[in-house]
Amino acid sequence: MEINGQVSGNRVISIDRMRGFSLLGIFLINMISFHSPYFYIEPETWWGGTENLFAYRFIDLFIQASFYPLFSMLFGYGLVILRERSLEKGLSFNPLVLRRLSILLLIGVIHAFLIWPGDILITYAVCGFVFLLFIGWSAKRLFIAGLGLYIVPNVLLLLMLGAASAIDGGEGFSMYDAQAAEQSITIYQTGSFAEVTHHRITEWYQNNNLVGLFLYLITILPLFMIGAGAAKLKLFENVRDKRRKLAAAAAVLAALGLLIKAIPYLYGKTMMTDYMQDVFGGAMLAMAYSLIIALVSELKQFDRFFYPMEAAGRLSISNYLFQSIVSTMIFYSYGLGYYGEVSIFSGSILALIIYILQLAYSSWWVKRFYYGPVEWLWRNGTYLKKQPFKKGRA
Repeated sequence: MEINGQVSGNRVISIDRMRGFSLLGIFLINMISFHSPYFYIEPETWWGGTENLFAYRFIDLFIQASFYPLFSMLFGYGLVILRERSLEKGLSFNPLVLRRLSILLLIGVIHAFLIWPGDILITYAVCGFVFLLFIGWSAKRLFIAGLGLYIVPNVLLLLMLGAASAIDGGEGFSMYDAQAAEQSITIYQTGSFAEVTHHRITEWYQNNNLVGLFLYLITILPLFMIGAGAAKLKLFENVRDKRRKLAAAAAVLAALGLLIKAIPYLYGKTMMTDYMQDVFGGAMLAMAYSLIIALVSELKQFDRFFYPMEAAGRLSISNYLFQSIVSTMIFYSYGLGYYGEVSIFSGSILALIIYILQLAYSSWWVKRFYYGPVEWLWRNGTYLKKQPFKKGRA
């Protein structure tokens, strides 16, 4: 069945394209942490050179904090679709979704502790469990609650950061830690697997403690709710009927998002301007990206261009994990050991090359298999039943 070019079979193709697009943005951001101690350095001066400064600022404006919100909204959207289809089939949704989120949590734990500490899957699973309390709400209620939960506490945090910046004159803003940066370089470049794993778990906990959980509940969870509200309105399944309104919304969100993201460059970097840039500018730009992809997906002449991205989106978890495995094998000591020796510009080029290869392989894969390898295992565990894998077989 097809609805205005957006639905093929039981999939909303623009959603797959958004996921595929998100994989690129997420990879470009993650790649910096794959090859360098990103959270301990001053990125505008660490690598040196005009090309590296350009690469950092481009990523900071157009990509940083604009793709995890997009993926988060799509996660909420997907859970609503799963619920609706489960109920249509007469399946009990709660046991099914609890298994699904539990398996995602397990995958995230393996990813975070044995592969790369920047994992987002644990966060999605934990926020997903909380989100189940609200998934039955109406679209209007989800939108209002999601926007309220996102805006109110983050505005209060923004004011607190502004007050802190005013008191110390912004001098306390720098997160640069030369000793921590050198320690990370030494361990990831030359340490044993056990030393790397210990350091990896330590870094994961630094960003995933109780403070981190609170921040996720006021950033990730409300985006789940907003995405769920969009799903209940079938926002991306009837685009043609409301394309003018969506185009106007995309233009406004893109303009406001980029303006807010440019504030640190216009008025100086402080705790307040950087938080505003990421939390508000990033989310607005993410929404603009989603609407633009939905609108362009209506144009048949772009289908051939979008197909590889759509295929990659159908294998999103497999591709996400593949990026981590390949990158850590390139940069960590138990691989090639190039950690700390690659610039942001070179790393971004490498990420683009790997992503293009993923697009090609994903296009080949989806023609032969129903699901990605991780998606297939995930689906088996969710339904407690072996799912078809290779096309042409029962």
